[in-house]
Amino acid sequence: MKKKQSWVLSATLALTIMAPTGATANSVAPAVTGSQGLEKTAAEKAALLIDSTETFSVQYALIDNGKITVSGQIGKYDKPLTKDTMYGIGSVSKVFGAAAVMKLVDEGKIDLDTPVAQYITDFKMKDERYKRITPRMLLNHSSGLRGTGSTSDSLFVDNDTHAHDTLLQTLSDQTLKADPGAFSVYSNSGFSLAEILVERVSGMSFTAFIHQVFTEPLQMNHTKTPQDNLTGSQLAGLYVPDYPNQLPNSFVTVIAEGGIHSTAEDMVRFSRLFMGQANHILSDKSVLAMEQEEYKKGIWPEDTDDSNQYGLGWDSVKLYPFNDYGIKGLAKGGDLSVYAASLVVLPEKKMAAAVLTSGGNSGSNQLLASELLLLALKEKSEIKSIKPNKSFGKPVKAKIPQDVIKQAGYYASNDLQFQVEISEDGELSIPGDTETKYLYASDGSFINENGTSKVSFVHEKNGRTYLWKRSYQTLPGLGQLAMSEYGAEKLEDNVLPKETVEAWAKREGLMYYLVNEKYSSESYFFEQPRIEISLDDGQPGYWQDKKITGPNTATSQIQIPGLAGRDTTEAQFYMEDGIEYLKLNAYLLVSEADVKPIYAGNQSKVTVPANGHAQWFTIPAEAAGKTMTVKLPKEGAFAVYDEEGEYPLNYSIVSGNNKVTLPKSGTIVFSGAPGSEFQITIK
Repeated sequence: MKKKQSWVLSATLALTIMAPTGATANSVAPAVTGSQGLEKTAAEKAALLIDSTETFSVQYALIDNGKITVSGQIGKYDKPLTKDTMYGIGSVSKVFGAAAVMKLVDEGKIDLDTPVAQYITDFKMKDERYKRITPRMLLNHSSGLRGTGSTSDSLFVDNDTHAHDTLLQTLSDQTLKADPGAFSVYSNSGFSLAEILVERVSGMSFTAFIHQVFTEPLQMNHTKTPQDNLTGSQLAGLYVPDYPNQLPNSFVTVIAEGGIHSTAEDMVRFSRLFMGQANHILSDKSVLAMEQEEYKKGIWPEDTDDSNQYGLGWDSVKLYPFNDYGIKGLAKGGDLSVYAASLVVLPEKKMAAAVLTSGGNSGSNQLLASELLLLALKEKSEIKSIKPNKSFGKPVKAKIPQDVIKQAGYYASNDLQFQVEISEDGELSIPGDTETKYLYASDGSFINENGTSKVSFVHEKNGRTYLWKRSYQTLPGLGQLAMSEYGAEKLEDNVLPKETVEAWAKREGLMYYLVNEKYSSESYFFEQPRIEISLDDGQPGYWQDKKITGPNTATSQIQIPGLAGRDTTEAQFYMEDGIEYLKLNAYLLVSEADVKPIYAGNQSKVTVPANGHAQWFTIPAEAAGKTMTVKLPKEGAFAVYDEEGEYPLNYSIVSGNNKVTLPKSGTIVFSGAPGSEFQITIK
């Protein structure tokens, strides 16, 4: 699961490596075996990762021809870390999901190109094209599913299987974003559906299956799922910037999508599957099938240096910088709100490296994993030297053709819309892009001033125009990431009838609050789960990336391969008991019209209704500065936000505190099981 601090995921135009924070690392653990020089360098570079990014602890390992030659860990804080401390590996779990499907292919129980609906007979969607989705499409991200399909999938101190159990029901109410097989666009839902496929065909739970098939024979004794009843002492501590305390344990309950916990050593043991060193588990044919260039089967940017070229389960099957050395590199990264992971495998060299972190991000982890592998290759004289970093060079300014200037306009990626501006003298700007100024160059593209990023426009065979962005991002001392992606799609005109324009105009500036997340959800901590309707500054006829289709409906119709087109939504407004609701795929939000001031007297009670909807309140002026004390039900929690609405002032699941000083003009949410009662005192 690639997911960072947001209950509705948004793509960016570039993969961002976190900025330096000035932190100081401590407690470096020694490596177990191998070259002393490489061990020392690995420890130094792990410390550099902590010092230069928002990373709180790092665990790393390198395997060479079946032997773990480097292994270590380092952390900022005083929690003891060992090689057996487990981290959430996020979307690296997808490699387990893909390998599990391939094991059943080896056994003749699944055919990659037979429709999924023949195996999962109760899988249905209101879009008839679902009947064409195959297991291969789930694993190469080309199913056409909209993306993240479940609510309440990331929980504090809770392994509830609701997200897994309700996936088929959730998908039954959705359409596809594209024809199955048309292009590969990152999809969490595809791997949750693959998890159910494994369970239906094998007759086992996914957790039991991967233990029987992978973790036990490979002696991966520290690889677990939330269904293994993990305890806090086994897991790396969780922290976030600007929050003073350690967070509770967090679990992703859609396991093949992103729910596995593991160690760096176990991850490199797992990598032996892909080196031909465990063919009694997975056949060579299946291993080779997983590393094929699946991304080329649909629309995709022209091949160049990149970290995302999908195979089956893999993010990349020709990873930069190894492609520059003529070495095949496989990679998978994963980002959760609190963990990040990267696994890099060089199958022909029988080598792999894994880097797992609390905090940080998978891009930085991939840099460290790749750096360790390059240093090991150099030490063995398999490469002569480590090549210098790349750039596109300083732009040589050229006269811009008028047809290129016409490519300016409104572009969209998932949940995001922005205006590309191009001046007559060849300067391009993208609001919110970290590279603020691009100059039209002699090669027909726009290049930023320091030569690290370039953009151009591509009119694809599907008739759509894309903003193609390529970049080299360097983290000093740790290497360089390359990205090449269609970062956004140009929006077409959408002229609306007067009735539709008026209906949406009435919603301008209104806030809608999420009501159907479980009380233990991370959503309440990482940002206030709400959405504001804002149309004024965008392309007429659109809300974010969604094309308005009626007075109460809008649907994202963008078709962008890779990451920028992931997790697209269908929006529907409807009235119930005089209150307006907004449905966004599986998410349900209520209009601010139903968010009333909290009672400012001495005592009151809030009850969660039979439908289980979270109850939201504003904080009136007379309550600001007073202390609110809440008597909590057994299954319930509350959160209080100020006007900014970033981290909550108090989220009882995280803080364990039932008292809070109420801010001016903030909001409060009470969530829990249906019928739960909260006794409230404000004084």
